[in-house]
Amino acid sequence: MNIIKKIELEQMRLDIPKFKSGDNVKVHMRIIEGEKERIQVFQGNVIRVSRGTTNATFTVRKMSNGVGVERVFPMHSPFIDHIEVVQQGRVRRSRLYYLRNLKGKAARIKPLKTW
Repeated sequence: MNIIKKIELEQMRLDIPKFKSGDNVKVHMRIIEGEKERIQVFQGNVIRVSRGTTNATFTVRKMSNGVGVERVFPMHSPFIDHIEVVQQGRVRRSRLYYLRNLKGKAARIKPLKTW
């Protein structure tokens, strides 16, 4: 096995749940402030997933006081405590950048129907 691939496999996390664009997720991040450490939750819709080995990322968008906030998370970051999938969304695209131009009820994502 290639040495680089072996090192990348050691760095990858295996406890990440399966999610895709349109899903509503809670990302629990470990925040270090001085000597204290705490968990901060960022909940929003996944608008982009970039697959890969150790350089995989996903972008989460939420509305905070009427302002859209987007954050890009490295998938295999040691600062991510865990990820919860709150609701699966039904979308037909992999990149949901059009949500940036929508407001209010128009920016909602329909839930995935499970029978």
